Amino acid sequence: MLDNNRLSLDKTVDVLKAAGEPTRLRVLALLFGGELTVTDLTEILGQSQPRISRHLKLLAEAGLVERFQEGAWAYFRLTGDGLAHALTRNIVDSVSPSDALLARDAERLLAVKRARAERAQAYFSRNAAGWDQLRSLHISDEQVEKALVEMVGEQPFDSMLDLGTGTGRILQLFSALYRRGVGVDASRDMLAIARTNIDEAGIGHASVRQADILNLPLPRGSFDLISIHQVLHFLQHPEEAISEAARMLSPGGRMIIVDFAPHDFEYLRDEHAHMRLGFSADTVSGWLRDAGLTVENVVALTPQDKAEKGLTVSIWLARDPRLVIANEQTSQEGVA
Repeated sequence: MLDNNRLSLDKTVDVLKAAGEPTRLRVLALLFGGELTVTDLTEILGQSQPRISRHLKLLAEAGLVERFQEGAWAYFRLTGDGLAHALTRNIVDSVSPSDALLARDAERLLAVKRARAERAQAYFSRNAAGWDQLRSLHISDEQVEKALVEMVGEQPFDSMLDLGTGTGRILQLFSALYRRGVGVDASRDMLAIARTNIDEAGIGHASVRQADILNLPLPRGSFDLISIHQVLHFLQHPEEAISEAARMLSPGGRMIIVDFAPHDFEYLRDEHAHMRLGFSADTVSGWLRDAGLTVENVVALTPQDKAEKGLTVSIWLARDPRLVIANEQTSQEGVA
């Protein structure tokens, strides 16, 4: 009988063979610091791209790393956090960080991340004026985040998916609660900002990737919390995003949506590419119910201290009812 808490002999040997080569061990050590491209790795390790690609192929075949495409770029990251991952972590941790090669790699990794941060900051600076203008129309981000934390609660959970992750702020906000976090966004520029912010916050259990939120390349039913923060108003058909997100929820999982209540700031269409001028509480609640979810709470956060009319921020919290239904059925069977 196989022990699910142990690797098989063959799998253990595969992991050891894959990790048991100097360059591949250095690659694994670097990937524990975050996802990287082949170009990043060639710059850090000082080796040719074909050679690095060959090592990555062997690590992928052993199930230790995975590749994902982001436009013309291919990123690599460590695979999951299962038994093979744990063994790899032990192998990497067994090597002294003061080893000359690893120490030099770490220095070059910092330089790569610094250059990435500078590119991200340049994009952020170019667009900061528009974002600041929009923020000035509603209550502070701190108040919105406080409401989000109160609604989600303090109970840890396994996995989180942040749709339209933007700067990665929501992944940072809940990083102490989830074991694995994933952010998706269509914009490579925004993903660069998110990666930088996640790196600087030292959040090693979150990653971001480029994806279409209407067609997510992720396993169905695999996330305990899904957030959609200020995204729906950019979409022609927001209900489709909610339906697709609902497919990603695990039984009993929750979805939290943040967006604007209906408003008449028409210029947001032209200046900020808003497709929709806010949503009523009933509209989004209806979409959530159509997606098979149970709406648990709706909160409206209205600016109180502004001389001019501002935007009201609405928050919806809904749950996948399958776990509740399964528990009720079990209870009824027990009584019978």
